[in-house]
Amino acid sequence: MEREKKIKRVLILVLFLNWLVAGAKLIFGFFIKSISMVADGFHSFSDGASNIIGLIGISMASKPADKEHLYGHKKYETFASLMIAGILFLVVFNLMREAIRRFLNPLKPLVNLYAILVMLTTLVTNIFVFNYEYKKGKQLNSDILISDSFHSLSDILVSLSVIVALVASKMGFPIVDIFSSLFIVLFIAYAGFKILKESSMVLCDTAVIETAKIEEVVKSVAEVIECHKIRTRGRKDDIHMDLHVVVRPDMHMDKAHRISYEIEEKIKKAFPYVTDIVVHMESFIKKKSKK
Repeated sequence: MEREKKIKRVLILVLFLNWLVAGAKLIFGFFIKSISMVADGFHSFSDGASNIIGLIGISMASKPADKEHLYGHKKYETFASLMIAGILFLVVFNLMREAIRRFLNPLKPLVNLYAILVMLTTLVTNIFVFNYEYKKGKQLNSDILISDSFHSLSDILVSLSVIVALVASKMGFPIVDIFSSLFIVLFIAYAGFKILKESSMVLCDTAVIETAKIEEVVKSVAEVIECHKIRTRGRKDDIHMDLHVVVRPDMHMDKAHRISYEIEEKIKKAFPYVTDIVVHMESFIKKKSKK
């Protein structure tokens, strides 16, 4: 629960900063008629929308396991990430349509010093948000924070491209504003694809930990002969694992159980985010050699 509270605090702060930045970009972008600045504003606004989805997702994910959700609700956070990707793809479609319309009907932006200052201020804000959110995401092992931080990273590059476009428009090259907006669209699409890919890996139960690393830990336990059929799945902060361990056939059941508990303790110590382990104990049977 403490982890979820920390993630919520980060998201609320980032939400406030994203919408502050988005508001400034949209107001000045519409005022000076710059499509790249407006596109950047919608990009930042979608970041804020994703923060809200993240807050909803983490609230649902923090619920404890119940009789209908025996493995808990952690994957709701992953579903929230998919919704963020959906919003990004919708923004991509709308911005692409507007860029084509502006290309067919050119309009020179009315660039002024205030617009440049707004972009420089939002650029500094985006750098702070990215560093803060990505660092917290790594510390808390949160899909939401890490995926959301990529938006802020793209915002940094996007804001730089908008500044270049505004300067170029001021110098008499308004076409740069349109190409800059297309550049922004590519970044948004890439961010959406990356989130979609990582979320799909969780939902499709892709292996989370290398089998060799788990086998090394298990074999360090005394009297373990062999370890096989190792499987892992889930999110990086909620890993479920099952494996088969071979011991001597004459071993008493009580001792076999003690070994299984020792294996669980060692695995959880080596991989702190493993929340569920099923150890299948097997007897070693020596095969007869064929003559």
